[in-house]
Amino acid sequence: MTTSTLDTTTLYRIPWTLADNGISWLEPTALCNLQCDGCYRRQAEDPHKSWDEVMGELDTLQRLRRCDCISIAGGDPLLYPRIVDLVADIGRRGLKPIVNTNGVALSGGLLADLKRAGVFGFTFHVDSRQGRGGRWAGKNDSELNDLRLEYAEMVGRAGGIACSFNATVYAENLDHVPSMLAWAHRHIDLVQTMVFICFRHVVPSLPFDWYAGDRRVEWDDIWYSSEQDREIEIDARTLVAKAREQDPRFQPAAFLNGTHDTQACKWLLTERAGNRRAIFGYLGPRFVEAVMGTHHLRHGRYPSYIAPAVARHGRTAMLLAGAVDRDARQAWRTYLGAALRRPAHLLRRVHLQSVMFIQPVDFQSDGEQSMCDGCPDITVHEGKLVWSCRLEEIKQYGRFLRTVPREGPGRCRPASCRKAEG
Repeated sequence: MTTSTLDTTTLYRIPWTLADNGISWLEPTALCNLQCDGCYRRQAEDPHKSWDEVMGELDTLQRLRRCDCISIAGGDPLLYPRIVDLVADIGRRGLKPIVNTNGVALSGGLLADLKRAGVFGFTFHVDSRQGRGGRWAGKNDSELNDLRLEYAEMVGRAGGIACSFNATVYAENLDHVPSMLAWAHRHIDLVQTMVFICFRHVVPSLPFDWYAGDRRVEWDDIWYSSEQDREIEIDARTLVAKAREQDPRFQPAAFLNGTHDTQACKWLLTERAGNRRAIFGYLGPRFVEAVMGTHHLRHGRYPSYIAPAVARHGRTAMLLAGAVDRDARQAWRTYLGAALRRPAHLLRRVHLQSVMFIQPVDFQSDGEQSMCDGCPDITVHEGKLVWSCRLEEIKQYGRFLRTVPREGPGRCRPASCRKAEG
């Protein structure tokens, strides 16, 4: 597997912390209408939280954590009976409501209701391992670009709503990352953000024993485990190498490190400027630092998603950021050169587009689990802030699981084999 050399000391470390962050995570329901491979949420018998419970979680987030937006997730939040009311309440709190959905339940009428309620944006999860049916059954991720376009155009027609996409990256769809990035470029006027999430799972080859406190638990009883070995080493640097197959100039600007690995790129942010015909350049660390710092000084919080009306000012961003950012200056020179060769570029808007690579839990050789340091996807459980991606551990065992290196050779064995031997 090809990886890319990336020196994190040349990147801007996004200053998000547990208490002061761009994003917070809210799950009003566990109900879903797809079965995504690798999903870390178990569907409950009573999947919808009560309105009072959801309001209590929002109150806790605002009491313990300063943030810019609330990512409404699940399950699929469009299945929550009071999703429109929830979006309106989040907006009244002065926060940006972002709906994270697979899109299946989104209709024109619901979209209109959500816009009236003040929805700031949608993040559509679309990838080839969701078990979609109908005309999307069996489609690979390059073919699913047509579905992405349907959702992007639907949001675009509504107007004024941010549009993002995310996809889990497995060994099986890794080679489609370049085509997804190329598609996002062709529709840079409709799509503000593309997110790629590296697949993680508990697999037999992991050389650890699992414990809840001092009690050992069987690894294959963990909700997100697999009896088959699967590739779980895809990381952000792997995705950078893939992105450079589509554009060799691809250059990230900012990152979040790991709790146990300062050089890990747990959230790796790239900012590019262009129109449908060309990407003029990649804005650098000083640009992101200026945006983060200025927004925090003005509003008291770090920014997350940007509105389409802001993203379409890429030309101004390149010009102004050039005062502090050399990559922005290079992008501006490239733009001027392209405009001299083809003056039609002067008539086309230049848009900003974010690309984010997310690298979830990494197992260290000593058994420590490196999480995202300053995790944006923190949620609330029983009045406490917890990692949303490991919430099932708390629900099932009352605490996060720890891993201890296994003594001697051997692999984890499925419970069926152990029972047969016993």
